Amino acid sequence: MPAAPKPEILAAFEAAKGFMPLREGLALYEAAVEAGRLGLPLLEVGTYCGRSTILLADAARAAGVTAITVDHHRGSEEQQPGWEYHDPATVDPEIGRMDTLPTFRRTLHKAGLEDQVVAMVGRSPQIAAFWRTPLGLVFIDGGHTDEHASGDYEGWAPHVAEGGLLLIHDVFPDPVDEFTGQAPYRVYLRALESGAFTEVSATDSLRVLRRTGAGI
Repeated sequence: MPAAPKPEILAAFEAAKGFMPLREGLALYEAAVEAGRLGLPLLEVGTYCGRSTILLADAARAAGVTAITVDHHRGSEEQQPGWEYHDPATVDPEIGRMDTLPTFRRTLHKAGLEDQVVAMVGRSPQIAAFWRTPLGLVFIDGGHTDEHASGDYEGWAPHVAEGGLLLIHDVFPDPVDEFTGQAPYRVYLRALESGAFTEVSATDSLRVLRRTGAGI
């Protein structure tokens, strides 16, 4: 039977601000529980307000490892003013720019998961450039341009340990989704074509791959 979060964790996930649907969240949790057995940290790129972080953190707690989440907290392209996914409540009124960090911290606090998470605030490529620790799971859910999606893959996929999992969110093969899922789709294809990763499962727009070879 697939691993499933406790009712209070699932309730916290569903109450949190964010975009991940329940089916994909359950698949993420199952993958995180499996990856946690490697005894290595679980890392996501793209925190936003912490919806998916709740699931990673709970899986990390059960495994006795740490969940790490990376984000500059200024919002990705489609979350800026004038775009479909913009939420005015995430704008800092003093500086007029998005700042999802306070909401994220409240999300973790309400879920009782602050001690399980290390939040790294900064640009993904800058942090990846000095990262040296093997990871049991990398969940790519950041920017949706080719620049950002490729940067996240190139920066973090090399750190997925042998047998570890690489998860890519918002994989939409249809060209009509150019602004929301084509860049992640191209990264997903690149990972498969590299020979380093083998697909484990697909749940709607979430792809789960396992490292089965060297490289990226």
